[in-house]
Amino acid sequence: MSYSAPHLDELERYSPAVAEPEDFDQFWRDTLAGAAARPVLVDVRPEPTDLPLLDSWDVTFAGFGGDPVRAWYTRPAGVREPLPAVVEFAGYGRGRGLPHERLTWPVAGYAHLLMDNRGQAGQYGAGDTADPHGAPGGPWPATWGILDPRDYHYRRLITDAVRAVEAVRALPGVDAARVAVVGNSQGGGLALAVAGLLDDLTAVLTTAPFLCDMQQGVRISDPAPYGEIARYLAVHREAEDAVWRTLSYVDAVNLARRATAPAHFGIGLRDTVCPPTTGFAAYNQYGAASGLPVPPEREMHVYPFNGHEGGEAVHVRRQLRWLGSRLHR
Repeated sequence: MSYSAPHLDELERYSPAVAEPEDFDQFWRDTLAGAAARPVLVDVRPEPTDLPLLDSWDVTFAGFGGDPVRAWYTRPAGVREPLPAVVEFAGYGRGRGLPHERLTWPVAGYAHLLMDNRGQAGQYGAGDTADPHGAPGGPWPATWGILDPRDYHYRRLITDAVRAVEAVRALPGVDAARVAVVGNSQGGGLALAVAGLLDDLTAVLTTAPFLCDMQQGVRISDPAPYGEIARYLAVHREAEDAVWRTLSYVDAVNLARRATAPAHFGIGLRDTVCPPTTGFAAYNQYGAASGLPVPPEREMHVYPFNGHEGGEAVHVRRQLRWLGSRLHR
């Protein structure tokens, strides 16, 4: 059976009422307050890359629960003045890899922090950050601790992502007033989540975001990560209500509604991993609960014949031009 991409006019109207717990804001205030009680930077040391045009550091910062989270900090070699920063979040199953693997943002003239994904390395890339918190749930990261929002893996990962922004602002050579967040897939969902939890970002760039309209994603998507949650429920049939409740606390639609920064989206209409309806759910409600007199600027780039890969290099060029105009480089 071939995949039938949804019509764009339907997606532009898609605005589901994603369940939002009454204590949603308090949940995140308490979670972030617990993390903020500790100094953010733990260790910063130079890391040679064999690339003479790039300076790099191995960074450890305190994430959720004070857990050490690793990151790479890179910037153009020899530049003395403070630079605007891009904090990048990696996709599902990926670690931070090696410091020379992601060069787009430092080569473009930005300070760049790439956060490791706690506990996820090994499927697509190497990483150095453990997730030491065990709780009942399934065998995959998307299901770790899924029966209770306080135990859920994404409570910890989203907190790490917020702390990554705080960490980059504390690093030398960063203009703390000009910080953007960027990510694809899981990284795109984390970027949206951070945008809803921090009100002083300069920009948000998200492509094919995971974590959006999660009930819909679990119901219609077979591949991981949504498919892993569906496979968990196929065995733990009695857990459905608990799972939906947990997901409502980390759903990036609820967080994106609170965002205040300008946002740049990209979605492939043939995406079966993070279906386009889920990303449009976040786009169509982005900033709706920001409290701003006018909702924040947002724009969407659609790739009708692409899947989870989206617009690839074409889209990255659009991101570079858009972000450059916002950071006044």
